[in-house]
Amino acid sequence: YKITHFFPIAYINIMQINNIVKKNFIKNYKMSKKMKALLLKGKRDKMKKNSNFLIVISSILLVFIFSISVINSNNTTETSASSISEKRIGWGIKRSNNNEQPDLGSINKKIIDTYEGIAMGNKYSKYVYLTFDNGYEAGYTPKILAVLKENQVPATFFITAHYLNTASDLVKQMIDEGHTIGNHTVNHKSMPDLTNEQIQKEVMDLHTAVYQKFNYEMKYIRPPKGEYSERTVAYTNTLGYKTVMWSFAYDDWDENKQGREEYAKTKILSNTHNGAVILLHANSKDNANILDEVIKEIQKQGYEFKTLDEFKRWSI
Repeated sequence: YKITHFFPIAYINIMQINNIVKKNFIKNYKMSKKMKALLLKGKRDKMKKNSNFLIVISSILLVFIFSISVINSNNTTETSASSISEKRIGWGIKRSNNNEQPDLGSINKKIIDTYEGIAMGNKYSKYVYLTFDNGYEAGYTPKILAVLKENQVPATFFITAHYLNTASDLVKQMIDEGHTIGNHTVNHKSMPDLTNEQIQKEVMDLHTAVYQKFNYEMKYIRPPKGEYSERTVAYTNTLGYKTVMWSFAYDDWDENKQGREEYAKTKILSNTHNGAVILLHANSKDNANILDEVIKEIQKQGYEFKTLDEFKRWSI
């Protein structure tokens, strides 16, 4: 017999208890599962909050580091800019008058060296570099070009905007005959008096005009009046220009001081030296008249005329 025959009431109670336990177990299991899910969700939310917090902190740190870098960079730039001298310098040399290289002066030489300019070439090479300043045309350049062509001598002509506008045919002839055109600025203003923005306009307006007219790209500049500062040389470098000074010049620009041809020849020939960068003014009648004789005598002394592109630096 089954136990229920003897204990029907007990069996019923056991079944009821079993059902109650089962229901409670299922209820508790569901609650436990729900609690676990809630706990897991809470943990995930907490982790997410922690992660977001870390991202915010990292972003703040990155912004802080970047700001410090920018400040340091600006300070470095300002320090570098402030270390460049604004002092006006008038180019001057101490001639030897015995065919020896002149003394350019320590400051002149230092600035030219620092910014890879041109003033005087290698003292061991018998190379000379002939340059002319052409602020305006006085009627002598055609003769100068004819002498250069006849002697197959290259030269560099530093021109202003006035010269380009009034003698563009001669500028074209210079280019066509293989000479170099240099920038002497638009208005021939003293560069230390100008801001960098004004210098850019003085230099690049002429640069653009020459390029548009002749498809010719200038790259050499001679500061008007021989006046410069470290700042002006440094800034024109950023415009793609190399500064060209000289190691010989004389008072040939004054049209009231012409008719001194023997004086001019003596000055030039006694100061021709290895690496000479010769500056002559094309508005000088004397220069036009003596140029052929001077070129032949310089060549007779064993010197070779070279272009600025062939310049051999004194440190080599």
